[in-house]
Amino acid sequence: MPKRDGVSQEMKETVMRNKDMVYRLAFSQMKNKDDADDVFQEVFCRYIKKQQKFDSAEHEKAWFIRVTLNCCKTVMTSFWKTRVEELDENTEMPETEKEELEFALKQLPKRYNAVLHLFYYEDLSVEEISEILKIGKSNVRMLLTRARRALKDILERSEKDERCL
Repeated sequence: MPKRDGVSQEMKETVMRNKDMVYRLAFSQMKNKDDADDVFQEVFCRYIKKQQKFDSAEHEKAWFIRVTLNCCKTVMTSFWKTRVEELDENTEMPETEKEELEFALKQLPKRYNAVLHLFYYEDLSVEEISEILKIGKSNVRMLLTRARRALKDILERSEKDERCL
């Protein structure tokens, strides 16, 4: 395949196939656009530098999910993230149901957020999530159960707070 600017057409097609999934996963983990953009860029830089070849579509998707989650962890443990607190400019409760759900999802621990995202947004099975995260299937099911319960509690608390106002 002819290369232009050091990137083959095949690599460009791979990027186009995976860009939305990588960004959604990065955003769900990082909880803000700027950090998600940084993770997104790092994932595709790694892909292009490594010139990764894939055996199948499943292998490709799993590789991008794993690298995205690893990049998110790296950013979250960086000096800046562990030493600096962000100002919370959005102090009002969201008004629409979608905003309320996004707000609640941002309050969940990362491990819960990851399994919910992979299960509901990426349409992966428990078995696929188990392989990608390198944890047992029963652990994935337990994380999903706990994540759903925690999400329900957050939404109910939010609803109760609104009624009290």
